[in-house]
Amino acid sequence: MSDAQRKLLRIFFMVFAIYAILMALYVCLFPTGGVPTVYRGTAADPATYLSEAQLQQSQTLSAARNWIFFISYPWEWAVYLVLLLAGFAGRWQERLERTVRPVSLRFPLYVLWINLIVFLVFLPLRITSYSLSRSYGLSTQTVWSWLRDKAVGFGVNYAVMLLVAAVAFWFIRRGGRWWVKLWLLSVPFTLFMIYIQPVVIDPLYNEFTRLSDPKLERHILDLAAKADIPADRVYEVDMSQKTNELNAYVTGIGSSLRIVLWDTTLRSLMEPEILLIMAHEMGHYVMHHLEWSAVGAVVSSFFLIWIGSWLYRWVQQRWGRSLGIPQAGSMAGFPLVLLILSVLTFVSLPVANTVSRQAEHAADLFAFELIGSSDNAVTMYQKLAASSLSDVNPPLLVKLFRSTHPSIMERIIDAQTYRPAGK
Repeated sequence: MSDAQRKLLRIFFMVFAIYAILMALYVCLFPTGGVPTVYRGTAADPATYLSEAQLQQSQTLSAARNWIFFISYPWEWAVYLVLLLAGFAGRWQERLERTVRPVSLRFPLYVLWINLIVFLVFLPLRITSYSLSRSYGLSTQTVWSWLRDKAVGFGVNYAVMLLVAAVAFWFIRRGGRWWVKLWLLSVPFTLFMIYIQPVVIDPLYNEFTRLSDPKLERHILDLAAKADIPADRVYEVDMSQKTNELNAYVTGIGSSLRIVLWDTTLRSLMEPEILLIMAHEMGHYVMHHLEWSAVGAVVSSFFLIWIGSWLYRWVQQRWGRSLGIPQAGSMAGFPLVLLILSVLTFVSLPVANTVSRQAEHAADLFAFELIGSSDNAVTMYQKLAASSLSDVNPPLLVKLFRSTHPSIMERIIDAQTYRPAGK
């Protein structure tokens, strides 16, 4: 490692430390966006439906979670920079080339080592997040169950990353406009992953069964028929062994489409509230949000691969030899690819989250229209907030970078001001 590379690492870690301190101050000084004066004392004010202890827990937990989120990205970047600037990336490639036969095993081993390093470096953050959820009564998951999930996640992530990276570097080695070919191939791959998620990947983590309440399932299917959704069953997932939080969702595409309810939701909400949640999820289907999400993934991947390829080529040509990446297709370039993708992903979060919040808001309004009222929405949103101790009105940076849904406060206000069409 040259003196310039040592200096660059020192500067990065100094900036990282300052950033971590500033973010800690931000999330502690502004743990919540507060309650506007006009809504104080109303149903949108968390003080009316959360106890004083819950309010304090919500602020403390939100601050900790938000800090962990904001440092997790530069934490990841630090891993890749150390691998590149300290020369580990290049030396590992050289060692594999000297010692491993057959040649076909080298790249899978290289990707495995990188994934293992990142997994281990991230373990303290994951353990902290798990401990917070346990200590605040949100998580019910045992340590062994948690470790199993992390092991499964590591295996799935490695398999997908190896496949994608192997194809990407195969294109890179052949030169030309390789990024265009890679993007074109990513289109069917993205659709394939969306298709298999509910039927192959999700069951690795949880058990899915038919809804245990036949009467409720009939009511949900009647609601689906009213929305012209071709559904013949509703799935229940056993989440109570892992969490006390509430959720429901629609996933998949085409024949893999699934309407899923957490069993915690079934136990904590009344039927009208559950039907409202289901109507919201049906709104995503009717308004083709799942398809638009796939289109969005394809379009965003175009810009991600295009800009990322340009940055990769520029860095490799300018500093490739000093980083141990003599050719663009060298295995040692893998950490650089991951670094660039992580930075671009972080930068794009505000745009992606804005689009997501708009879709969720539209699904809320659809649910009110399908049900015919928003009468049970307020209590439902309040229970969702209480179950997760979530910040009902997050501060600006948190909203920009983390919030995929409108805040609970915004959703309650929308429910209170909603009027059926024609009235």
